[in-house]
Amino acid sequence: MRRGGPSVLGIVLAGGEGKRLMPLTADRAKPAVTFGGTYRLVDFVLSNLVNGDIKRICVLTQYKSHSLDRHITTTWRMSSLLGNYVTPVPAQQRLGPHWYLGSADAILQSLNLVYDERPDYVAVFGADHVYRMDPRQMLAQHIESGAGVTVAGIRVPRSESSAFGVITPGSDGRSVDRFLEKPTDPPGLDGDPQRVFASMGNYFFTTKALVEALHRDAEDENSVHDMGGSILPQLTERGEACLYDFSSNHVPGETSRDQGYWRDVGTLDAYYEAHMDLIAERPAFNLYNRQWPVYTHSGQLSPARFNAGGMASESIISAGCLIRGQVTRSVLSPGVVVDPGAVVQGSVLHDNVHIGRGAVVRGAVLDKNVEVPPGATIGVNPERDAELYTVSKDGVIALGKGQLVP
Repeated sequence: MRRGGPSVLGIVLAGGEGKRLMPLTADRAKPAVTFGGTYRLVDFVLSNLVNGDIKRICVLTQYKSHSLDRHITTTWRMSSLLGNYVTPVPAQQRLGPHWYLGSADAILQSLNLVYDERPDYVAVFGADHVYRMDPRQMLAQHIESGAGVTVAGIRVPRSESSAFGVITPGSDGRSVDRFLEKPTDPPGLDGDPQRVFASMGNYFFTTKALVEALHRDAEDENSVHDMGGSILPQLTERGEACLYDFSSNHVPGETSRDQGYWRDVGTLDAYYEAHMDLIAERPAFNLYNRQWPVYTHSGQLSPARFNAGGMASESIISAGCLIRGQVTRSVLSPGVVVDPGAVVQGSVLHDNVHIGRGAVVRGAVLDKNVEVPPGATIGVNPERDAELYTVSKDGVIALGKGQLVP
């Protein structure tokens, strides 16, 4: 963002291991996990930044990053003529022989990117959430406030606070009185005691404040060197932190149902439920908003085809699929084949999954290249499924990439 306005560098934190999303993250970083048929999780944050005219973006990677690097370099090609770019930046051990110690250390080790670009502001966003957001509106508030950092917050039930950084707003509704990382019993909001403001992991920093905070944190031997666990509490104590209420953000083309939608899909259950949000008759998150598109690259494939009595209802069917069986309430990625007599219900099938003749798949997430043999069942016998596959707390069955099915 320049052209007479403030210059902004986008930094996307994409080094997360994603242990709670296993086995989908057994062979890839969490931001590279497929979502919604044709997208990767990282596409949502990158689309928000680019749609919001932030077009110089560094994606910091670390854990099993090949799939993520390949997706970024083949999909996110910006105009070099205008100086725009989206580039993956691996851990480089610039400050010594160690990998990133935390998200704050990741940015500290990558400060050469900030020094080279010399932006007025730095947007630090997470890479594994599903949402739409116009970052320009948050930046405008940040500039107006004069704060060192502005953190985006969303109201969530107080019972879920242990999964998030929790923001206690000041009496003016914007300043941050306290920032608690994953507390078990935080105070509720004034007037709404059963809810709290959860950090979305999206921050705007004034560049000077970010650089100084990172260096102070690096000198603290007791720090965990994390943005939420270290940098935000530090700047809050110094009175330099402000809150941005995500519910005030509006993007073109939004519906009354998906305005304010945000999902952390860090667990199998959350990942599965977010897919079910997509296929409702009135979806909680609308993938078809052409005024604020989510960009990706899904390859050169023929259209989906239905024959031999194949049918699908309340589902998303991607290009290259061949449907000869019955599919309901499911999301199918490119190249999925469902043979005659097969039944797929309430499931998420990644690229090139093959469901054999007469097989049944219910309530499952199947990673790419899984072959379900003719007559096999998944989601029919809970005891057998628990012996063979990963089963989440809420009963979602997950198979890793290429996993064999008896």
